Amino acid sequence: MDFLPVFMQLNGRDCLVVGGGEVASRKAALLIDAGATVHVRAPELSNSLQDCLDEGRIQHRNGPFEEADVNGMTLVIAATDNAKVNAAVHAAATAGHIPVNVVDAPDLCTFIMPSIVDRSPVIAAVSTGGSSPVLARMIRSRLETMLPSAYGRLAKMTADFRDKVKDRFDKPADRRLFWEHILQGSVAEMVFAGRDEEAVKVIEKTLASPDAVQRDMGEVYLIGGGPGDPDLLTFRALRLMQQADVVVHDRLVSKEVLDLSRRDAERIYVGKERSNHAVPQEDINQLLVRLAKEGKRVCRLKGGDPFIFGRGGEEIDTLAEEGIPFQVVPGITAAAGASSYTGIPLTHRDYSQSVVFATGHLKDGSINLNWQALAQPNQTVVFYMGLVGLSTICEKLIEHGMPADTPIALVQKATTPEQRLFTGDLASMPDVVERENIKAPTLIIVGNVVKLHDRLNWYDESAYWAVAKD
Repeated sequence: MDFLPVFMQLNGRDCLVVGGGEVASRKAALLIDAGATVHVRAPELSNSLQDCLDEGRIQHRNGPFEEADVNGMTLVIAATDNAKVNAAVHAAATAGHIPVNVVDAPDLCTFIMPSIVDRSPVIAAVSTGGSSPVLARMIRSRLETMLPSAYGRLAKMTADFRDKVKDRFDKPADRRLFWEHILQGSVAEMVFAGRDEEAVKVIEKTLASPDAVQRDMGEVYLIGGGPGDPDLLTFRALRLMQQADVVVHDRLVSKEVLDLSRRDAERIYVGKERSNHAVPQEDINQLLVRLAKEGKRVCRLKGGDPFIFGRGGEEIDTLAEEGIPFQVVPGITAAAGASSYTGIPLTHRDYSQSVVFATGHLKDGSINLNWQALAQPNQTVVFYMGLVGLSTICEKLIEHGMPADTPIALVQKATTPEQRLFTGDLASMPDVVERENIKAPTLIIVGNVVKLHDRLNWYDESAYWAVAKD
């Protein structure tokens, strides 16, 4: 993060706006809405600022900016069209350790003014760190349509019950469960429908109930985190990630995806690499059981799809034996992500009429596959976890009848900004792997569909691309 998002309490505090134009007027209006005592320093005032002065909403000091103007201020905003004045305001404020914002000059800002969705007391703020205010406004517009105005009334209503809920429940976890039950149930819908009095009665009744918080058996959410791009998560996956108490995640789950889980949820890393398992699979199975029996909602987050070489079946088999409630959320498997983001369709009427997924790393460490079935014509073969055994894979496919010039692609970190693509054929690709610094996670695609990359690649023309053919 270039800027730490914070919300400042400005009620009754002195704040300075330097400038008298319409931009200064808009900044002053925001400060007024936040309850600040607004001082405007400018030789002249726009009509809107003059109206604010006439109404007693701002204080005005006539004349050019002086260094002493910043004394005693909680924050300062420079909104003039004079670069020298703006620089002087920045210098004076920073010398006094006062937060300062210079409009349209990110380098002179120690804080920035985000685009705001106001559902007071609920406030959503969007910022691009000053790099693209137009984009921030576009995102804010999207949020405006997603956040009903009634959220403000709902927040005020829950605030009236905060002390009562604290008195009723000693443990923070119990308070959180109570509020989640209230806010995800009928109360919110009543407020959205304008039935506020009814909603208050439901909260009071629930709070008085002896089983206001029930700590029964927890639940496990087996969620596919996709190949890396957080935009590829399903809505259901995101919703469950946001309500889980614990996130048990693998190595292949991208940081961007993991960051979408609930911020205060406990995170447990159980990542696996070839011959280096942070936590053995059997221990992971029992960990999920233990956490659920403690009454926790557990997000078991896996890269790709949990049922495609993700051992999801093994985990829910244990959960079923132990009577643990669970649900499965599919994810975009690495093959689909790598295929789509490189312009290599897995099937095509002219090139491939079937596709096979295979693992390049069996449980016993071997690559003892049904090579005859894999080396069929007009078929695409996708190998997961096959980078270490690539030479053997190419050798066996050629040995069982696949032409040595069959196209092959290696896709590293598919769907992410670090995506790298290597194309070649079965004969040449092993030499490329030795020469290039190719690292896991890497997916292998074998078949004539690889030829389509040149025409169909859309994701990033500037992405790293190595052609391995001689």
